[in-house]
Amino acid sequence: MLNTKQSPPIRGELRLQEPLSAHTSWRVGGRAAQFYQPADIADLAQFIAALDEDLPLLWLGLGSNILVRDGGLPGVVICTSGVMNELQFLEHERLRVEVGLAMPQLARQCARQGLRGTEFLCGIPGTVGGGLAMNAGALGGEIWDLVESVETVDRQGRLYLRRANEFEVAYRRVIGPLDEWFVAATLQLDAGDSVESLQQIKTHLARRSTTQPTRQPSAGSVFRNPPDDYAARLIEAAGLKNCCVGGACVSGKHANFIVNTGNACAADIETLIEKIEQQVKAEYGVELVREVRIMGERHAA
Repeated sequence: MLNTKQSPPIRGELRLQEPLSAHTSWRVGGRAAQFYQPADIADLAQFIAALDEDLPLLWLGLGSNILVRDGGLPGVVICTSGVMNELQFLEHERLRVEVGLAMPQLARQCARQGLRGTEFLCGIPGTVGGGLAMNAGALGGEIWDLVESVETVDRQGRLYLRRANEFEVAYRRVIGPLDEWFVAATLQLDAGDSVESLQQIKTHLARRSTTQPTRQPSAGSVFRNPPDDYAARLIEAAGLKNCCVGGACVSGKHANFIVNTGNACAADIETLIEKIEQQVKAEYGVELVREVRIMGERHAA
């Protein structure tokens, strides 16, 4: 629980028993015991410092790479979507961006500013914080290719400035100091042409709409691509395209997407994920690695 007697009053918004189905891109999930949207980084640091240290924390942006089980989450959800989203352009083609800014917005604002390098982020439906945590990428680019430094916060509310080389970065994986979370990043870009970059973004989004189920609730790619192969190819080859469990179905447009057709629950999606893993392993000997994180309680207390 939050110990308000030992800390200054919070300035953000704290809600209890918040339904997470309203905050995840699959539109499923149980309730968060505590749900907090900070006013800014300083408020976030104060809020975290006042929490019991053994209370679980989950960081949530646009909820596009997580599956929250139907029983919900017993700890605290820190939601940065719509807050902590400031973008500041610096000298020498550099910028500082807070973690709550959506990556498509970052791509567009950089393009309009005449900066090149973030165009590939335009189709990734998440925030900068989520992108930093998983080294989000598309079209041959990855966000950590651009990172000069990051700002983090720990459980005591202390803030740090860390260089990119303090982190171990790989395909969809980032390992850094334990119990620290991203709050902002400084990126190094290149000078570019606004018209050219905006056209590139338009082209990327048009291609995405024809190859991905952008009009149905999903969480993006469910599995990482295996070395020298594609998860979607393996799933389709295993005969699982359009396979359904309850209201959850493998997309007919892109087999590495699971969509909520309207009445799915989290258990439907998790069962379908497990079915895909088992069938691909049985037929091709490949163990698919989840890109989506699954968390929470299976059943409400």
